[in-house]
Amino acid sequence: MANDTNQTSGCPPVGIYLEGLLLPPLLIIDVILGIIGNAVAMWIFCRKLKTWNNNTLFLFNLVIADFFVLVSLPLRIDALLRGHWVFGDGLCRINLFLMFANRSASIGLMTFLAVYRYFKVVHPHHQINHMTKRQAWYTLALLWLLVIAPRVPMLAYSYIRGSDAAYQCFFFTSYQEKSRAIIFLVGMHRILTVLEFLIPLAMLFFCSGRISCVLRQRQMSKTPGARRAVRACIVIVVVFMVCFLPSTVTTAGMWVIRSYRPQDCTSFYIFTQITIVSFGLNFLNSALDPIIYCFSSSMFRHALVSSLPPVLRCCGGDAGKGSVAEATSKTQSTSQQEMKPIQVEGGSEEIE
Repeated sequence: MANDTNQTSGCPPVGIYLEGLLLPPLLIIDVILGIIGNAVAMWIFCRKLKTWNNNTLFLFNLVIADFFVLVSLPLRIDALLRGHWVFGDGLCRINLFLMFANRSASIGLMTFLAVYRYFKVVHPHHQINHMTKRQAWYTLALLWLLVIAPRVPMLAYSYIRGSDAAYQCFFFTSYQEKSRAIIFLVGMHRILTVLEFLIPLAMLFFCSGRISCVLRQRQMSKTPGARRAVRACIVIVVVFMVCFLPSTVTTAGMWVIRSYRPQDCTSFYIFTQITIVSFGLNFLNSALDPIIYCFSSSMFRHALVSSLPPVLRCCGGDAGKGSVAEATSKTQSTSQQEMKPIQVEGGSEEIE
C-alpha cells in the first residue's frame, strides 16, 4: 500500500486469514487436553483429597482459572471455522474478557505458587508459612482482584466489526479505529502483556535459583523432598516460557512498529496475525497445568496414581497388584506427611 494511502486512510482492518488456518487446530487441541486434564484434576481435588493444605488450595484456583477459558474457547473456534462471529455483542465482550483474564490469572497463580514454595524453603520461619485457611482465601481473593481488575474495562465496549453477514469479534484494531477508548484499552493491554510476563519471569528465576542454592547449602539437594521442590519450580518456569513467551514477543513487536514505524502496514499486519496465532499457546497452559499439579503436590500425585487401574500404575509390578484400599491408605498417609513440616536447622519447612 502506498505511503500517501496510509497517511489518508491508515492501515486496513485486521482480517482472519492466517489465524483461520492455524489457530483452530491448536485451540481444539488445547480444549480437548485441557478439559480432560482439568476434569480429572477437579475430580481428584473434590473427591479424592480428604485433607487440603494451602498449596492444594492455590492449585485448585488454577483449575478454576483454566475452566473459565476452556468454556470460552469453543466460541472462538466456531468463529474461526465459520469465518465470522454469530454470537452477538455481549458474548463477544465476555469471550475476549475471559481469554485475556485467564492469561493474567494463570500467570499470577503460577508465580504465587513459586513464591509460596520459595518462602517455605528459603525462609521457613516467615509468617507466610503459617497462614490459616481463611488468610489463604483472603490472599487468593486479593490476587484474583489484582489480575482481573485491569481487564474489567474491556466489558464496557463493543468489538464487533464488519458487515451484517460477516461480523468479526476481535480486540486488535487497525490504525483507523475511531474509538479512542478502545485504542487506549489496546495500548493498556499491550503494556500489561509485556509487564505481566517480564516481572513474573524475573520472580520465577529468582525463586528457583534461591531454592536450589539454599538446598545445596543445607546439603539437602539430594533428598526426595528437595528434588521435588526444585523440579516443581522448573516445571512452572518451562510451562510459563512455552505458553507466554511467544505472545509477549509478538505483542512487543506490534508495539514497536506502531510507535516507530507507523507507515509500515505490512509489518504491522504480519505481527498482528502472528500475535493472534501465538495466543493459541497462551491457552495451552490449560492443558499443561495438570503437570504442574503433579509436580507441585505429592498429595495430588499419589491420589492420581491410586485412582488409576493397577496395570497403569508406574510403581512396579507389586504395587500394581495392590488393592485400591492399600493405594488409598498410601494417599492418606502421604497427605498426613505433607501436613507435617520437615525439621531443618532448628526450623521447619514443608517441601512437597
